[in-house]
Amino acid sequence: MLQIQSNTQFVKSLSNELGFSYCGIAKAEQLTEDARKLEHWLNKGMHGKMQYMENHFDLRIDPTKLVPGALSVITLLKNYYPTEEQKPNTPLIAKYAWGKDYHEVIRATLKTFLASLRQKIGDINGRGFVDSAPVLERAWAVKSGLGWVGKNGNLIHKNAGSFFFIATLIVDIPLVYDDPLVKDYCGTCTKCITACPTEAILPNKQIDGSKCISYYTIELKDAMLNEGMKDQFQNWLFGCDICQDICPWNRFSKPHQEPAFEPIPAILNLSTSEWEELTEETFKTVFKDSPLKRAKFSGIKRNLRMIQSH
Repeated sequence: MLQIQSNTQFVKSLSNELGFSYCGIAKAEQLTEDARKLEHWLNKGMHGKMQYMENHFDLRIDPTKLVPGALSVITLLKNYYPTEEQKPNTPLIAKYAWGKDYHEVIRATLKTFLASLRQKIGDINGRGFVDSAPVLERAWAVKSGLGWVGKNGNLIHKNAGSFFFIATLIVDIPLVYDDPLVKDYCGTCTKCITACPTEAILPNKQIDGSKCISYYTIELKDAMLNEGMKDQFQNWLFGCDICQDICPWNRFSKPHQEPAFEPIPAILNLSTSEWEELTEETFKTVFKDSPLKRAKFSGIKRNLRMIQSH
């Protein structure tokens, strides 16, 4: 037991050392309840054309299928809340995409994390995930006491709001597990539901992903967007922060300390006409390390047409 406590202590201090804001640990087990919710959500078609969400269902709900012999799921939160603001009237970009692509930044840190664990503890079987593998990271975050899932579908930390990336490390060693958070602190507040221009946030704590502005501006690859929705985009060029910006818990957000998330100047300053004049070559150079490349140049131009015409 002393060894388990010592290893747990090491995990917590290492997470701090590597720049994560919070670390929680849960026992690796099947997520039966979350599996049922996910199945229901998929059956209702709320994932739109994001077919990949239907894949690997069994992996999503059972960590031992991702890491054989898994005993512990470590959840790490990394703050991305910026100090800067975009210039008034510039096309809006979700804050998470202002700096370098978080997948790359956090993936590299998780490799270091695992290497340090192996150095300290020995031969560990483990894998790190950040938002691009079949892992229900919010469910694990709740299980490890890091927050609750708000009405807007985001994980909310009581002392720090929701502007966090969630990373998951599944390992085959026992650790001391944190108590899950059982209380939901949203209460009767419905600010995010009221503020969402596309009515993507449903009253029963479900998000209709197929109506979300982030879905339209990032995930949907159609050459044309639904003309009937153009008035609802509210100048969002890539992603959307409306439901987070309106959330009262985000009054506790503190600026991040991660140099890789410092904003690309173009994101803060480019006017609509400058975005229009942007060539594909310049786009690829300026945003080569940015999440914006996910929408591709053609997607950004399509989104621009959409927000201009409203």
